[in-house]
Amino acid sequence: MNQLKRIMVPLLSVLLGLLLGAIIMYSFGFDALNGYMVMLKGAFGTPFFIGESLRNAAPLIVIALGFSVANTAGFFNIGLSGQAVCGWLASVWVGLLFPDLPKFILLPLAIMAGMIAGAIWAGIAGVLKAYFNTSEVIVTIMLNHTAFFVSNYIVRNVMTEQADSTAHVGENASMRLQWLTQMTQNSTLHMGIFISLVMVLIMYWLMQKTNLGFEIKAVGLNKHASDYAGISTKQVIITSMLISGALAGLGGSMEGLGNFRNIFIFGSLPSIGFDGLAVSLLGAGNPIGILFSGLLFGVLRVGGNSMPLSAQIPSEVVGIVSASIIFFVGSSYVIRFAIDKFNAKNVKAKVGD
Repeated sequence: MNQLKRIMVPLLSVLLGLLLGAIIMYSFGFDALNGYMVMLKGAFGTPFFIGESLRNAAPLIVIALGFSVANTAGFFNIGLSGQAVCGWLASVWVGLLFPDLPKFILLPLAIMAGMIAGAIWAGIAGVLKAYFNTSEVIVTIMLNHTAFFVSNYIVRNVMTEQADSTAHVGENASMRLQWLTQMTQNSTLHMGIFISLVMVLIMYWLMQKTNLGFEIKAVGLNKHASDYAGISTKQVIITSMLISGALAGLGGSMEGLGNFRNIFIFGSLPSIGFDGLAVSLLGAGNPIGILFSGLLFGVLRVGGNSMPLSAQIPSEVVGIVSASIIFFVGSSYVIRFAIDKFNAKNVKAKVGD
């Protein structure tokens, strides 16, 4: 029953979010059914749109996995956007510094640089939490803004001469694959989708089959009991934040090396960090659930772009639908309460019979 409930809660959250979005569309005179049909066609109608949906999902999946690790350890890592920016910056920088290295060396090197940068940025909050019990929420929010301004300064004053964006990385540092591009009719789909699938399997194995995964869950359930049992809680806190930041940095690397293939002056923090957090919450922190919720958000992003043109529905409605889904995930205790009441009523009815 508990397993069924864990599946039903996110599914009902999605359905209720879509229902609320439909009510809002109808209340403003839009055809919600047509809008959702256009959204699906805009996400799956051609190989190009399928490729774009998968490309949008890839960084969200790995960033969501990162959030889930920290969250399982009992820490709310809201600094995913800043960590993604660090990974984005470091990966592109390495790609531009060593353009003549062979691809089988340069690309993994650039990806690793992005993951290390994200891990270091998250590790700052992990160390402060472990040794000084600071609020990881406040620290990571401040680190978000620090990463944002430092990145913009480096792009404009170090990597370029007062330019708004860097040059594009060469083919040897690009995540693009020619056969994928051709298969999806020149979409921006890249190898990041395969990396995200591999990371789903790795994180499932790590959290379910290893001592580290057990320790992370134990610390998340009760830090003091874990200390008493001989688990080094400080080490687990720092390690979980390092893993979380590394995965967020990987998501940033996918944007830098796969999607945009450069880095530019940000007008605001990239949304992939906050969207990744939402993907993790919708997936209930489970790697398999995160995979499907990441794909859903990819569909909402890409399919939603077709709604203003084909259905004359403002693109902001897609944001309302996404926000509604997140709202119902956040208030999932209400859904659980309703499910429990429904089950209890059925049990009483059977006993009465």
